[in-house]
Amino acid sequence: MLVIFSAGIAPGLALLSYFYLKDEVESEPIPVVVRAFLFGALLVFPIMFLQHVLHTENVLAQNWAQAYLSSGLFEEFFKWFILYYAIYQHIAFDEPFDGIVYGAAVSLGFASAENILYLVGNGVEHAIGRALLPVPSHALFGVIMGYYMGKSKFSDIRTSKWIWLSLLLPIFLHGSYDYILITQEHWLYYIMPFMIFLWWLGLRKVKKARAASAVHLKNQYNSQKPLHTQ
Repeated sequence: MLVIFSAGIAPGLALLSYFYLKDEVESEPIPVVVRAFLFGALLVFPIMFLQHVLHTENVLAQNWAQAYLSSGLFEEFFKWFILYYAIYQHIAFDEPFDGIVYGAAVSLGFASAENILYLVGNGVEHAIGRALLPVPSHALFGVIMGYYMGKSKFSDIRTSKWIWLSLLLPIFLHGSYDYILITQEHWLYYIMPFMIFLWWLGLRKVKKARAASAVHLKNQYNSQKPLHTQ
């Protein structure tokens, strides 16, 4: 069991450490990051129950419904809900890049718990494949979600557009990921280009968020400088 737990949680912790260390402006408090991770992990149980009920009742029988509703909508909405209502207003969320860290933390908490349960049910031999596809995809959905959360909170003009994008874009990307796996017989030929695009998009958001945080810190510093009088 220890081997399964280690294999299940290691990819998530590695990716979370990667995105955490990308924050070169001001590192986030570890307890808040851990709390976001645990919130994400706890989401697995109600979501799995809801998905089980819908599958048993044959409510979402169509492939597109399974991909975009059962997986994309339910999973990303609950992660977004936690990020928005438990983290967004927190005092530690004080620069644009923080959205990347906390978005990744919530998503990777969910992905790690889901990964452990999957390996318990299907065997540790699936650990490498899970570490290369499902766990990183969840991380990148969270990065994109967090990027737009940070953009919403620290834009000069706050609009609901960024909040909507922080929810709708991860839902669409997650649904597309699952739709490829569900509908394509030779899914590997399609999922690899999709993952390359997802990594490109996620890392692009990381770069933009880092630049925005640097500007934000500079503006804060300038606003706090004492004015010199003659």
